[in-house]
Amino acid sequence: MARKAKATITDALGRERSATRASWGKIKAQRSGRLQASYVAPDGVRYNAPMTFDNRGDAEAWLADQRSEIARGVWLSPTEKAERKAASSRTLGDYAEAWLKDRTNSKGDHLRPRTRDEYKRLLRAPDPDDADDAGGPLAELAALPLAKITPAKVRSWRSAQLATGKKTQTSRAYGLLNAIMTTAVADKLVDENPCTVKGGQSTHTGRAVTPPTDAELSAILEAIAPRFRALVIVAAIGGLRYGEATALRAKDVTVERGEDGAVIAVRLDVGRGVVRTDAGIVPGETKSDAGVRRVGIFGEDAAIVAEHVRGLIGDALLFPARDGVSFLSQSAFWRHWDAARTAAGRADMPFHALRHYAGTRYAQAGATPRETMARLGHSSMGAAMRYQHSGNRDDELAARMARRQS
Repeated sequence: MARKAKATITDALGRERSATRASWGKIKAQRSGRLQASYVAPDGVRYNAPMTFDNRGDAEAWLADQRSEIARGVWLSPTEKAERKAASSRTLGDYAEAWLKDRTNSKGDHLRPRTRDEYKRLLRAPDPDDADDAGGPLAELAALPLAKITPAKVRSWRSAQLATGKKTQTSRAYGLLNAIMTTAVADKLVDENPCTVKGGQSTHTGRAVTPPTDAELSAILEAIAPRFRALVIVAAIGGLRYGEATALRAKDVTVERGEDGAVIAVRLDVGRGVVRTDAGIVPGETKSDAGVRRVGIFGEDAAIVAEHVRGLIGDALLFPARDGVSFLSQSAFWRHWDAARTAAGRADMPFHALRHYAGTRYAQAGATPRETMARLGHSSMGAAMRYQHSGNRDDELAARMARRQS
């Protein structure tokens, strides 16, 4: 059996005697007769208990608690404990404000303007001058101290949010809360993340987007204002997002012609996107690295795009606002889109359904999932899928999906 370690005890007269170190640490008698407990922490510093004890049993119990914290890897110095107590009393809203400012991805990039604005919206406090304003979905939790946000509180909050029918918004809010609280755990402000709902961050809403049929797409192209026909082609055949399409400039388009001058293909170099923020419509990067890609369009669809860019050079936007130089807002485009989709008998169809059409047609042409992801600029499969050049294979598939006019 291992020999027990010895501790030193000093009595009120200053005399030291050996004692079994059953309690771990050091217990020293004060002149008052009370006992002072201390121990050497992992940082090499000796710490005294913040109080003295009138009996040995209480002193040993306090030392046992400190030793247990060290063994479990949760020990904090008195200074750190004080800082943590003060920090944990901060509200989620206060902590989130700093979190939004400092948040970066694995590459060190800060949140994009649109993402930051969306997070602020989810956390927004109620307007004190508007009795009917409940604020963002996280307003209730944002007003609470971090330490008061428990798993039970999160479950109750989420249940109430789902009852409003806003499943997608609730999922996004839960995901943001989870990310913030994960950082709070790393900062040692709370012991554990209270977001423990399995599948709580699922973005599935149960609403499927139905892409247009070939006939419906033709009807849309026929009905839409001529200056937006190429925009529909770029989305439905090229698979570009609205923000990617409206960021295109003349220098991003290459027109390939045959010996007879007929258009064979157009190439779109996608490397930017525009987003709406609180500051207005601003240019930025694509949604992900996978969004940087070159998209080929063939056949009569290519001819429509080539005709649209004829006469445009350099930084001229392909699809500008009425002034010819500003980015086209979705609200300005909406009335044209709404009229065209209604004429096609699809008043329910969002513009994003054109991108679904592109993905479906590309897959029907024989593309593999990876090739479809590369063409559409997806970064799914755990964000592990990066942009890949499909080369001639992409051209072959894109040519197969080119629409044929009847």
